[in-house]
Amino acid sequence: MTQYRAVFDAAVTFSNEGGIQAQRFRVDLPSADVSDELVAELFVRSLDLLMTDSATVSSVQIIEEPHKGTRGGPSDPRLDPPER
Repeated sequence: MTQYRAVFDAAVTFSNEGGIQAQRFRVDLPSADVSDELVAELFVRSLDLLMTDSATVSSVQIIEEPHKGTRGGPSDPRLDPPER
């Protein structure tokens, strides 16, 4: 089965001030057909970011690449299959 990952830039702002940025970050995807909103959600989950006010992604590229077990993603080994 073909697996997909997203490569993207991201910016997160926190509700208690501050924020972070990432360039060329990668997360596992459930399919090749995903929204930027889902990519942003997977990014926030992968880093277990708390108090996230907003997360935006840009320059999103979908690539065929084996999953790496992104935390909170479709291949997270910590999740039972129904939760994936």
